Amino acid sequence: MPRVLIADDNIQNAELLEAHLDGAGFDTRIAANGDETMKLAAEWSPDVILLDVMMPKLSGFEVCKRLRADPATKDVGILMVTALDQATDIERAVDVGTDDFLTKPINKTELILRVKALLKAKSETTPVTRGLAYFRAVQTA
Repeated sequence: MPRVLIADDNIQNAELLEAHLDGAGFDTRIAANGDETMKLAAEWSPDVILLDVMMPKLSGFEVCKRLRADPATKDVGILMVTALDQATDIERAVDVGTDDFLTKPINKTELILRVKALLKAKSETTPVTRGLAYFRAVQTA
């Protein structure tokens, strides 16, 4: 069963994301801050992380940057989930290595589509082929 780590300091937001994924065949866990996200990513080895940008201790941007720098977590799928919607926020998310950027409020169907697309693309061996496979999976769904 694919593992999805939900990283959000707002428990209601985290539980909503968990409810969206419930019944779709995912094993989920919740992290409440950046430090906990890093710890669970190392210990639990999720396939995908739904990563809030504005969290205490370490921001989602910093968590993403660190995950990408670590050989053990560099290939995990990362969807940044946030209320931020400015072009500069999206650029920063891309710069630190996110696979995609979803703006709150989250649509359940779109969330599941993108998580499944990341899982499908995960088998690709390079960032470029992984990105292309993800794009194709999202476009054809």
